[in-house]
Amino acid sequence: MGFYERRVLPRLIDFAMSSRRLTRLREQVVGEARGRVLEVGIGSGLNLPFYRRDLEWLVAVDPSPALLAMARPHTAWVHFPVSLREASAEALPLEDGTVDSVVMTWTLCSVVAPEQALGEIRRVLRPGGALLFIEHGRAPQGGIASWQDRLTPLWRKVAGGCHLNRPVDRLIARAGLRLAALEVGYLVAGPRPFTFHYRGRALR
Repeated sequence: MGFYERRVLPRLIDFAMSSRRLTRLREQVVGEARGRVLEVGIGSGLNLPFYRRDLEWLVAVDPSPALLAMARPHTAWVHFPVSLREASAEALPLEDGTVDSVVMTWTLCSVVAPEQALGEIRRVLRPGGALLFIEHGRAPQGGIASWQDRLTPLWRKVAGGCHLNRPVDRLIARAGLRLAALEVGYLVAGPRPFTFHYRGRALR
């Protein structure tokens, strides 16, 4: 891992994801989490203010040591136990069926193997447990999707492996999770290849 990935990219991610236009969506998704919670891709900890005070516990994973170091100070003032762990979404450090809610915000775009990651999420969720998510991804309009396909190879190199063109709803369904609620559309302002979003809840 080079200097850009270790030193520059984590701070760029934190800056971009701190945007005020994302805060409302982040708060709506995170606020639904209940009980024993896993956050996949905690990054610099921007979701922490929006969790309910009465969570049983939160396990939060991220593959980036630099982002976890940025998140750690924010865990000091929450009202529930938090465990930060360096781990990938494709190999979650939890036993089967131990989690009530999984939170995933702007994460699926950058995992190396999204099918494997969603399979892991299904594995750790209890029966009836929920995946709560907000993700950007593939647009339904052919012209915009074509631009997403063209831009993704370059975008991946500068944005930590982020894909613009993943069909989030289909990936979740193929993992064996049932979509119980789904909102799609251009949920934030900006260039359309970057701003088509999927927000929802999927049940095990």
